[in-house]
Amino acid sequence: MTQFPFSLIGFDLDGTLLDTSGDLGVALNHALTQGGFASVPMDQVRTLVGGGTKQMLAKALALDGVVLDADAMTRLTQVLVSHYEANIAVHSRLFPGGEAMLDALDARGVKMAVVTNKMEHLAVRLLDEIGLSHRFVTIIGGDTLGPGRAKPKPDLLQLMLERAGVAASRAAYVGDTTFDTGAAAAAGLPCVAVRFGFCDKPADDLGADRVIDHFDDLVDTLADMGQIAA
Repeated sequence: MTQFPFSLIGFDLDGTLLDTSGDLGVALNHALTQGGFASVPMDQVRTLVGGGTKQMLAKALALDGVVLDADAMTRLTQVLVSHYEANIAVHSRLFPGGEAMLDALDARGVKMAVVTNKMEHLAVRLLDEIGLSHRFVTIIGGDTLGPGRAKPKPDLLQLMLERAGVAASRAAYVGDTTFDTGAAAAAGLPCVAVRFGFCDKPADDLGADRVIDHFDDLVDTLADMGQIAA
């Protein structure tokens, strides 16, 4: 049997592993209405996710031409985060095929990690509540390394490699936005984009090495694209 070419697969969280649009949308609209602003239709929430909570809120406000000063933005972001944290796993679920995909990677002895621009404590809480935390060797958030080091910078993916004890040549990353593909490219990792995610561009334009339509395709795609180091 041919050796699987990767020892570590990193995943983005929102829009890649999990469909979190329902819970994010409820929290976003709670914050907007608390601030006296118009809510966002739930079917538009997917287009706003990426880059972290504050960016999602800023994009929602920008739909109505609203730009808040730093202090007001911080206060409203905290309203959003507090509501989201208290209702973090009401609607959020693995995308179809996700559980079988994780099982298949685990059966091949592959380590798995989550690297997200969501704040680390929220990512940990969400994965805890859904019962998935035990599957990952590390869970890294956009604030794990402090300000200014979130995706698309390579820092979080480099930390993933360090914590997992895996060389870049034996790792790959899976995501759904230009934040993900940009970080992977900067870190020297091959990247798979998911067409079913919260893509900020058409999936085929994200710059990923491969694009998949369903998690049923991921393991075979990784096996096909990877090269075993001599």
